[in-house]
Amino acid sequence: MAVNLTPLHDRVVVRRIEEKESIKGGIIIPDSAKEKQQEGEVIAVGAGRREKGERVPLDVKAGDRVLFGKYSGTEIKIEDEELLILKEDEILAKLSGAAKAAGSRK
Repeated sequence: MAVNLTPLHDRVVVRRIEEKESIKGGIIIPDSAKEKQQEGEVIAVGAGRREKGERVPLDVKAGDRVLFGKYSGTEIKIEDEELLILKEDEILAKLSGAAKAAGSRK
């Protein structure tokens, strides 16, 4: 990403991980009928939220794979790349190494 995008406070920038197209039973689902993926890679994180005057760092960092809600965040497009800006509390889970490997075997 050529543009330096830094989210503010407790916000996170995520790039959706595209689902690999697989043909099951000879049926090909068109792109218009597919649901958007709810898994992504964290691209950038804000400095953290403030609580009682203290800055609380985020639990995720750039490079983490995360799961988020279907209608979470705000979609943006920068230099033909679609990204998602989420608040940290909209992230449902962080995927560990075993989950990453299992997800890529589809």
